[in-house]
Amino acid sequence: MKLRFASLVAAAIMSAAPALADLVVPNLSYRTGAYGANGTQYADGFNDYFTLLNERDGGIGGEKVQVPECETAYNTEKGVECYESTKGQGALAYNPLSTGITYQLIPKVSVDGIPLYTPGYGRTSAKDGKVFEWVFNAPANYWDGASVIVKHLLDQNGGSLDGKKIALLYHNSAYGKEPIRTLQELGKKHGFSLTELPVDAAAGQEQKSQWLQIRREKPDYVIMWGWGVMNQAAIQEAANVRYPMDQFIGIWWSGSEVDVVPAGAAANGYKSATFHGVGQDYPIYADLKTHVIDPGKASQGGQHVGSVLYSRGLYAALVISEAIRKAQELSGTPAVNAAQVRDGFEALDITPERLTELGLPDFGPEIKMTCDNHGGSGMARIQQWDAAAGKWNLITEFTEPDQDVLQPLIAADSEAYAKEAGITPRC
Repeated sequence: MKLRFASLVAAAIMSAAPALADLVVPNLSYRTGAYGANGTQYADGFNDYFTLLNERDGGIGGEKVQVPECETAYNTEKGVECYESTKGQGALAYNPLSTGITYQLIPKVSVDGIPLYTPGYGRTSAKDGKVFEWVFNAPANYWDGASVIVKHLLDQNGGSLDGKKIALLYHNSAYGKEPIRTLQELGKKHGFSLTELPVDAAAGQEQKSQWLQIRREKPDYVIMWGWGVMNQAAIQEAANVRYPMDQFIGIWWSGSEVDVVPAGAAANGYKSATFHGVGQDYPIYADLKTHVIDPGKASQGGQHVGSVLYSRGLYAALVISEAIRKAQELSGTPAVNAAQVRDGFEALDITPERLTELGLPDFGPEIKMTCDNHGGSGMARIQQWDAAAGKWNLITEFTEPDQDVLQPLIAADSEAYAKEAGITPRC
């Protein structure tokens, strides 16, 4: 009886852990808590892309991909616990979808030798590969997003923002504070004033005082750095005070269906930045239907397929899978380890032609990384919400950020981190 019980326990452990030959990419997700509505869509897209590779292609280079999921609830402590509990399973890369968790994991992955991929979030200066050897944040970071938004506003005003007033409505957290320095510098360059309006992260629904100030001061534009219910509440409050929606523009984490649908017709015309395409008019979605959705293998039954955040999670999985593929190519073996995947990230070049091969033509900018550039080009677009049609429309092409302003900021921040952490810059 004892022998049989021991055999059952061993079988349970083996079934819960990835097979030794499999490639392992943990999904540090959050489907619960204040940000669950956002996190669950991203997690579904992340899962479904790897399912597609397994079902259609037999994995990557003939190796199946296991995606063990661990719930973080967007809580930094839980996120670190998830990392610690999954890294021993042969984890090849992490993508925690949280700036707070990312900041805590940067020193850990640097010691453990596991790549951390944080597209569009995390520590902006991690673009500097000379200092952040194990962190990659292509195709764009927060400061890129701030710059592309300002460039859009310049285009809307004949190339000049001199004398304009811009308000930054931001989530009062490490995430929300990321663009402040950049916008201050851009304000000096272009002559606009910046008003900073923090929103308490724990009570994002309560913004009446901030919007009363906006109504009183009448800024020419409001830029939003929000997440979760804060975005919904802000768009509704903007409508309540009759702030023009086409003068209200969010970062990419403030530009999903979850943010605008609750406000109904009042959200029409709202804008946000994005670093990828919109909708399902891409060949990859036909493949997803054939190999993942119709056979009943989609994460949560495929209820969010094609949404902004689903597509973003899918895109993150695509970039990680391409880094694994490049690692296999460089090392000459399909059974790569985390160090080899790091090398794959650093040698990554996802060209427009490769994106087309992957079923996502013109979905994102080219992602080319090098030893000193872990952030790519930083190019982004602007999208606008059409409430009547219930969809986002891309209204600009991919736009380059102002690197003359951004690069000195990145260099200063990464150099300070290197000095503090005792890191000797490489490359």
